[in-house]
Amino acid sequence: MQEEIRFATFNVCNLAPAGTKLYDNLEPLTQVQYEAKREWTARQIDLLGADVIGFQEVFSQAALRDVLAHTRHYRDATQAGIDAVDGHGRMLPSVALVSRLPLAGPGIACPTFPAGVSLPVDGHASDANLARYARAPLHVQVMLPGGHLTDVLVVHLKSRRPDYRNGDGNTVLNYALANLRSLQRRGAEAVALRVLASELGHSGRPRIVLGDFNDIANAVTTAIVMGAGAPDETDHEAGQANNMRERLYDSNAIQLRQDYLRHVGYTNIHDSAYMTIDHILVSEHFHPASPRAIGLVLDVVYLNDHLLQALPQASDHGQVLARIKLLGNIG
Repeated sequence: MQEEIRFATFNVCNLAPAGTKLYDNLEPLTQVQYEAKREWTARQIDLLGADVIGFQEVFSQAALRDVLAHTRHYRDATQAGIDAVDGHGRMLPSVALVSRLPLAGPGIACPTFPAGVSLPVDGHASDANLARYARAPLHVQVMLPGGHLTDVLVVHLKSRRPDYRNGDGNTVLNYALANLRSLQRRGAEAVALRVLASELGHSGRPRIVLGDFNDIANAVTTAIVMGAGAPDETDHEAGQANNMRERLYDSNAIQLRQDYLRHVGYTNIHDSAYMTIDHILVSEHFHPASPRAIGLVLDVVYLNDHLLQALPQASDHGQVLARIKLLGNIG
């Protein structure tokens, strides 16, 4: 049985075919630029060498398939993901999953919030948009070596980009309010994701939530997704506290090979600040303190040298790779 599995997350930064208009302030890629981006992305995927990779900012699932066709080791991998378009037919960013492990079925997009979760009422947004993710999470069931079915969620939470309204002037107040609106949406998405991950956890299956959270691990929004500080639940049948069952854990924080003297785990550079906003969260099934562990996070690696090189074809995010050692026969 395969003893080690690898999960990764990769924000590919506006992956779309040549000539596709994505944003008003962004010129479409030329054919030469697209081919350079395709080749760089394919090499980076091979360098990761992960069994399962979650992708963000995929504007075209066909473009991602084209990238995979130019890899050395993922041409036969399974791809899950659904294209998204707006009311005018313009491509929107979506997420995707690529796996060299078997999938139990097709990926399922989760565009709407669970019942009871909504943004504050906003006169500029439709009622429907108050209860929808900006980018729908993707739920995929992956079969681990040995037969354990694992729920994987690929996510991309709302960015920190200020959410201006039409007609807003460039004032201190408007800038602050625009940032607040972005935070409110990211916060609502975090709550919705926490409920979704919790509902999946009722099955008792392992869970992995990975992607671009647009916030650091200690941020309130990320802590909401992890369930940090939530009240303990009690397993009445066992008669004991069961506080680990609901939680998710930052794989970087629980990895076995900690090196506090050389921590270079950043995935984004903004205004000269180095931040880790891409994360791999795992359920207790991969935590060394859990009696129900089926594997342990050996280490977490960040591929981020390209951020300092400022290559035009490269992503503006680093990639995160978690290596997990499976424990014995988990079938």
